Amino acid sequence: MDEKDKERLKKEAAEKARAAAQRKREEREKKKEEPHDSVSEVNQTKDDVTSNQDLEKQKAAAAAKAKAAAIAKKKAKEAEGTETEPTSNQDLEKQKAATAAKAKAAALAKKKAKEAEGTETEPTPNQDLEKQKAAAAAKAKAAALAKKKAKETEGTETDSTSNQDLEKQKAIAIAKAKAAAAAKRKAKNANESGDSEKAKAIAAAKAKAAAAAKARGKTTQAKETEEPEPITPSPQQPILDRYLNIVKEHYKDDILEDSYINRMSKHVPTIVVKLEHYYSLALLFKQHSGLHFEFLSELHGTDFETYMEIYVHLYSFKNKQTVALKVKMDRENPRVDSIASIWPGANWPECEAYDLLGIQFTNHPDLHRIMLGEDWVGHPLRKDYEPYDVEV
Repeated sequence: MDEKDKERLKKEAAEKARAAAQRKREEREKKKEEPHDSVSEVNQTKDDVTSNQDLEKQKAAAAAKAKAAAIAKKKAKEAEGTETEPTSNQDLEKQKAATAAKAKAAALAKKKAKEAEGTETEPTPNQDLEKQKAAAAAKAKAAALAKKKAKETEGTETDSTSNQDLEKQKAIAIAKAKAAAAAKRKAKNANESGDSEKAKAIAAAKAKAAAAAKARGKTTQAKETEEPEPITPSPQQPILDRYLNIVKEHYKDDILEDSYINRMSKHVPTIVVKLEHYYSLALLFKQHSGLHFEFLSELHGTDFETYMEIYVHLYSFKNKQTVALKVKMDRENPRVDSIASIWPGANWPECEAYDLLGIQFTNHPDLHRIMLGEDWVGHPLRKDYEPYDVEV
């Protein structure tokens, strides 16, 4: 007999008990409507008691049947040579079902007894709490028992495997030691062969470097003996020569410091004039009919740390030619004549050079700072400039 059969028997017994109780209640209500005396009431209470006794007998019979079925099942398994025990979860479910059945039967019996007395009451909350506690204790006990059994089984397995693990560890240690010894031998052999290879490579590298040095020495000697390659003349050189001839015609003394073709700047003819002749030469380049540089395209100053310099770029629309004028001055007191009266376009660039480099332009119509305020300390494009306010 399995669990389903047990449950079915329990349900049938419960249904029979309920039907018997219902019949008793109906008979008792009919008797209340008819006249009766104390004797009938006594008989009624006796009938109720007997009905309760019948219910208990039925429950006992059902429980005996279930127990007998379980014993028979167990014996059948033993006869087959397999002994199994119900798992902890099945035991727990059975205990829950048995506890619930007992509680339900007790409540029903108590309810019937109270109905026989004429009062109907329900189980108190304290009783429900006690039942819950008992169920929780049963669950905890079953779980502890299952855990204990699991530990016992694990203990027997670990005892048998501990010796095997020890043997495995010894074998692994021996294998590692052998591998380390083999690797050490290989490394030693490799080092010995590697040292010889390194020595050969070093000797080859030294020989190669010596040969290269020798070849470089020969090439340098050959270059020294060879004559330098002639520089191809600039296409602007004849134009520069013409400028220089015009200057010599107007000045008896030598007023120039240098003259050359600036190959790094589109071969511009460049003339460096002495400071005291800067204004007069600029005027010559503007008014001379053979020069006629009527447009000033650029003027800026530069700090070369040992001196200051002004660079002026001129262009002649008539001749379609260019020239660059340069003039050097003392760095401690940079001062030069203004050429704003010759080319008005020099006004603003001269103010910029004054603002950023501190160069003074004599006879300038309105020399002032155009970027920084008049109260600004120092000139930012000077190489020795230090900010007056470090946070700026």
